[in-house]
This record gives sequence, structure tokens and C-alpha cells, in this order.
Amino acid sequence: MGRTTARRRTLRLGGLTEVERPDTLVVEEPLEIRVGGRPLAVTMRTPGHDMELAAGFLVSEAVVGERDEVRAMRYCAGATDEGVNTYNVLDVDLSPGVAAPDPSLERSFYTTSSCGLCGKASLDAVRTQTRYDVGTDPLRVTTQVLSSLPDRLREAQQVFDKTGGLHAAALFTATGELLVLREDVGRHNAVDKVVGWALQGGRVPLRETVLLVSGRASFELTQKAWMAGLPLLAAVSAPSSLAVDLAAEAGMTLVGFLRGATMNVYTRSDRVVR
Repeated sequence: MGRTTARRRTLRLGGLTEVERPDTLVVEEPLEIRVGGRPLAVTMRTPGHDMELAAGFLVSEAVVGERDEVRAMRYCAGATDEGVNTYNVLDVDLSPGVAAPDPSLERSFYTTSSCGLCGKASLDAVRTQTRYDVGTDPLRVTTQVLSSLPDRLREAQQVFDKTGGLHAAALFTATGELLVLREDVGRHNAVDKVVGWALQGGRVPLRETVLLVSGRASFELTQKAWMAGLPLLAAVSAPSSLAVDLAAEAGMTLVGFLRGATMNVYTRSDRVVR
């Protein structure tokens, strides 16, 4: 698993005897994302697929929307006194002609693993205009396919099996084929990694695909899906009111409480074939 997991001692209580033993934990470390050498954001993430994370983050912030708009990415020297590369600082070079991020996006704080939008000044500041019209996407998916997705996601969560402490996001076709799954201590990071994978593969906008997240559907995750051109966002838990409002505005299908054969379809139910 590399740097995705770590071992720590723990005292197990509650059984017939107390047991001291090592436990496998998910790794959480900061990643600083720079663009053209200029710091843009810091997020607490699980190391791995960092370049996908940076690419997906830039899609969600409307900095890029196509693969050719990113020229290169590289890890920078770390913050140690010896200048050792900690692989926690990533610099992105945009292609010629691609505008640098708006200075207002620069963050003087870190993005926590639970909320990628903490510190945004207002709701208007996060309603970034997307390049893609998901309202016209012709996606149709059956309830049978949707019902099968949570089990497929869970079966593919290799790091969760070892730690029990990770969120997951997975991309599926309309027939239920798993295209990619990413895990991270932050739910927004998992989505960014999926979107970044798609950008690097020239798949953005993600037309006629389904994004499934392992937790709740927040405003932020709905926004990220919209920015990537995703027509359907599904969650095994509840959506927020703002997530439903944004999905309705975008023309996106939003499904919550996807558990077994039951689900709640909050917006654009015409895409869900009964």
C-alpha cells in the first residue's frame, strides 16, 4: 500500500482480556498545490494519485477543463531543513495561453479533509461557471444498475479493507462497468482524484457516466461533478439541501440513500429507468 497506510500501537478493550497490538491506519498528510510556482491551496489527503488530485482540483476551480491545458506536473523539494523532497508539494505548469488562477482563489489556510470549501467567502464564490451543459446529457440508467453500484464500490475499496477509515468515489458507465475508483481520507479529494484521472485520459467532460460517493452528497461534491460534466451523482447517504438545489440548477440527476433496491431521486428522475 506504500504511504497510504501506517502502523501504530493500540490497546484493544472490551473483550475478555485487554490486548495491545499494532493497528493499520490510513495516512493523512498535507499536499500543497502550486501553479507556476505560486501556492494555490493546501489539502489534507491520503498520499497516492497526487497528480490526479491536483488536476481534478483545477477542474473544480475552473482553471482547466481539457487535458492539453496542463503542460506538466512535478514534485518540489519538501519543507525539511535539508531540502529533502517529501512529495507533499506539487507544482503544475499550465500550457501557453491558459490563464493562471484568479488570485482570489489563493488560500492562506489549509483545506481540511472533511471540507474542501472551508473559508470560501460566500456561496456566490463557489458557484463557479462550468464549461459543460449536463442538462442535455442523454444518460439513462436502470434502477437495477444503480442498485448494484454500492456493492461494486465496496468490493473495490482495498485500503478501506485494511483501515476502515477512507472515503471512496467511483466512476461507472450506464451499464454498471467500473471505470475507476479512488480512495482518500477526504471525500472531496477522492472525487478530485477521479476527475483528475478522467482529465488526464481526455475523458472530460464525463458524459453518460455515473459518479458514486461512499458518504453524503454535499454542495461541494455536486459542484465538482457539474464542473466535470457529470450528469448523475449518487450517494449511499443523504444529500444536503444546497446539493439538491445546485443539482436542479445544473440539470443533474442526484440520487441519495442508494442502499440495496431503494433510493431517493431528488432531481432529473427522467434519467432513472424503472
